[in-house]
Parts: sequence; C-alpha cells; structure tokens
Amino acid sequence: MLKTLYPSLLKNSVFNQLPVGLRYMLLSALGFSLMAACVKLVSATGMPIFQIVAARALISLVISYLDIKRKKIPVWGNNKPLLITRGTVGTLGLICVYYAIAHLPLAEATILQYLHPVFTAVLALLFLKERIQMSTIICIALSILGLIITVKPNMLASNAVELPTFAVGIAMLGAFFSAVAYTIVKRLSKGEDSSVIVFYFPFIALPLSLILLGGEAQMPTLFEATLLLLIGIFTQIGQVCLTKAMQTEAASKATACSYIQVVFSILLGVLLFNELPSVWTLLGGSLIIVGTLINIFGSQRAAPNK
Repeated sequence: MLKTLYPSLLKNSVFNQLPVGLRYMLLSALGFSLMAACVKLVSATGMPIFQIVAARALISLVISYLDIKRKKIPVWGNNKPLLITRGTVGTLGLICVYYAIAHLPLAEATILQYLHPVFTAVLALLFLKERIQMSTIICIALSILGLIITVKPNMLASNAVELPTFAVGIAMLGAFFSAVAYTIVKRLSKGEDSSVIVFYFPFIALPLSLILLGGEAQMPTLFEATLLLLIGIFTQIGQVCLTKAMQTEAASKATACSYIQVVFSILLGVLLFNELPSVWTLLGGSLIIVGTLINIFGSQRAAPNK
C-alpha cells in the first residue's frame, strides 16, 4: 500500500503542481544557496578564492562534458564566440560572487547579487537602445534605495553597522557581470542546448582561475575537499535548472521565484553561521526584491502592446 501511496502523494504535491519553469527556478535557487553556504565554509578555512573557483570549475566541467556525451550532441555548439564570451563574463562574475560571499554575511551577499536587473536595464538602454518602461524606472529607484539602506544604514540610524565598502563594491561588480551573462544566456538559449551553454562556463573558468591562482594553491583537507565537491555539485544543479527555466515558456514568471534564494540564504546564514540579518538588511532587501518583481510583471503586461 505504501508503494502505491507514496508516488500518488509525490505526484500531487504542491511542488509538482507548479509550472515547469517555476520548479526549475526553485531548484536553481536552492542549489545556488547551498553552493554559497559551502563557499563560505571552505573560505573560512583560509583557502584562496581562485582555488575554490578552479575546483568548482573542474567538477562542473566533468559533469557538463558527461552530460553532453549522454545527449550525443556536439560539444562546441554553434555560436562559439558568444559561448566563449558567456564563459568569460560568467567566470569574472563567479570570482566576484565568491569573494563577496567570503567577506559579507550570506544574506547580504545574496541580496546584493539581485541588483542585476538594474544593470540589465542600463545595458539595454546604452547598447540595445531599448526604451526603459515605467516599471523599470520604479525598479531602479527602489533598488537604489534598498541598496543604500542595506549598505549604509547609518544614514538612517547612527547606531547601525555598515558593510565593508570594498566587499560591497565587488558584490555589485558580480551583479553587473551576472546581468551581462543572463542576457547572453537568453540569446544563446534560442539556438544552443542548455548543457552546451553550461559547459562553456567551467571550460573558461578552469584555466583562467588557475592562471590567477599562480603558486598559492594549498592541499585541501578531507573536510575542505568534501566542501569543494559539494560546491561543484550544487552549482551544477543551479546552473542547469536556471538554463532550463529560461528555455521554458514560464521562464519570465519563474524569474520572480528565484528570489526565494534570499530566504534560503537567510535560513542557512542563521543555521550555519549564526548570522541574523538586521532590520535594515531585511528592509533594504525587500525594496530590491519588490522593485525587481514590479519590473518583471510590468514588462510582461507591456509586451503584448508592442
């Protein structure tokens, strides 16, 4: 009886009732949250950021290559220049993200990553000559206000603690590279298999991170090696699910669900690092998230009118 009841309950669960794009985005958010927690744990042991990036890239490269072989599709894809660009930009963004995770509380590092819609809008205006909609203007305004409250809370309360300026700057740079990478992935998704897109990320990240690492590599302990392995696995889950979500019809709606990663990060920060977000972090993060949601759904309503 249990054998027949369990599949029935699983099939009718809330998760399985969600659209495919939403499910992929939720799994992606969870994967990236667990990855960030592992990065913070292993960086606390003193391991160089570039070595963490290299280890993550090696694991992801092997998994991606095996996945491509399983699908029996060409490894190098069709649009090689754009795939290489995506891999390079993604690598630079990854380095920035890992640095921010290592030097900022987990919740704050995650929240700052979600400034990428602001950069996407600016890039679209400057390089694609796209008209910025009112929803996007509201998103930018709320995101900037949320950023100020999160990073410089002492402007509102004298006893509030500021975040380190350099680490915040690196986090924002990571958000910028993420905006560029997401734009390229959306373009590539129309003609490239998701596994090929994911493959080029570690294919570029591995040699670049090893060059930047130089002679500073250190032999990992068993605990560190386990964390490095988990970083690669969780990142692969996050990347594949994100790419698949963007290839579905529900991808634009699913983007809104990616903000559950902030909740995951807050919970992991409390459980693993005893990092309780301040009221300013929660307020600023909420403004950033609300602004982006307004932009997402505002853009959806405006699309049929074009």
